Amino acid sequence: MSATVFGNVRVLDVRKGALSAPTTVIIRDGQIEHIGKPAPAGTTPLECGARVLMPGLIDAHWHAAFAAVSQITALTADVAYLHLVAGEQAKATLLRGFTTVRDCGGPTFGLKRAIDEGIISGPRIFPSGAFISQTSGHGDFRTRHEVPAPCCAPLVHSEAVGASMIADGPDAVMRRVREQLMLGASQIKLMGGGGVASPHDPIDVAQYTESEFHAAVDAAENWGTYVTVHAYTPRAIRAAIAGGVRCIEHGHLADEATAQLMAEKGIWWSLQPFLDDEDAVPIPAGSPLRAKQMQVVQGTETAYALARKYGIRTAWGTDTLFDAKLATRQGAQLAKMTRWYTPAEALRMATLENAELLALAGERNPYPGRLGEVVEGALADLLLIDGDPLTNISLLADPTRIPVIMKNGRIHKNTLSAKAPG
Repeated sequence: MSATVFGNVRVLDVRKGALSAPTTVIIRDGQIEHIGKPAPAGTTPLECGARVLMPGLIDAHWHAAFAAVSQITALTADVAYLHLVAGEQAKATLLRGFTTVRDCGGPTFGLKRAIDEGIISGPRIFPSGAFISQTSGHGDFRTRHEVPAPCCAPLVHSEAVGASMIADGPDAVMRRVREQLMLGASQIKLMGGGGVASPHDPIDVAQYTESEFHAAVDAAENWGTYVTVHAYTPRAIRAAIAGGVRCIEHGHLADEATAQLMAEKGIWWSLQPFLDDEDAVPIPAGSPLRAKQMQVVQGTETAYALARKYGIRTAWGTDTLFDAKLATRQGAQLAKMTRWYTPAEALRMATLENAELLALAGERNPYPGRLGEVVEGALADLLLIDGDPLTNISLLADPTRIPVIMKNGRIHKNTLSAKAPG
């Protein structure tokens, strides 16, 4: 195949947090073929005006099917409508510079296939499929009049559309895990504790027993992959770790002893910058869900402090849900990480370190190859930036400052002009 050449670019080394001198980067067959070599004969390099070339961004906790629809729509709409909205949002996600997402629950297998086959544009998706929840858990969205369920009751709507699966007991959990793996899950998501958006479970409750976690982990590890768990409190986190899980989602109410345990066990901590700001999911004041939301917000500062203190492997993600406007704020959510990290650390987290978390999928990795850095042999997921994100990471919140977006060697956006970067 013919090569694509970026000429006169400064390459961002996310490992070192440094920029190279102006150089040339050659792309062929979806990979970075050479850095620093002359353009092949017969090719015309893209003149990049000494702009910065960096890896595509990775959101480690995204919900492609639910980011831009209201909660009531997510729970009641025809699944075809959800897929159509998700397809449009996938294009928008890519054009914000997010070339990869780890989908942490929702009906995205068809979306992933359409993107991979080039039917629509969008990021690489590492799908979890339906998240798995106990009765009364964070993924049980039945109304009270639907409980108790009669014997052999049909699937409820959230199960029928592939959003969540209710399973109680090790055998049922193992069956549901195996179903998601059969459908194409790259990792498995379990609900291990109370959550904000679910109406019936207080934030403090722990969900699933150690034996149930073990059943999920055994099934996932037999397929060469791992289990990640939604949990906020020390008890919920500890139960999941005892059950063999590899990653905790959220964990904002963790205490020091639990953070030490995570560090000792080598657990990944997938944290999100939940603050009571313009990026908070809008919830009516005075409602029980708002009270739960504020408990989580109040734990955010402590969670990041503990993650840093104990050197826990920390992933970055947004967990944006139920609001189309908030979905556009992915880059802004990354920029606010400078509250706890340097720009270089935040950029490394949203590229290289998130890629290392994705690699836990092992044989279930749908995109074998090197992600998250600009090096020879890596997959060609690249962003060209107007300005230096090491000094102004907020550039990534403005898609107009990203004139070129490439995924898998294909340019999805190119607004380069002769004008030098500002």
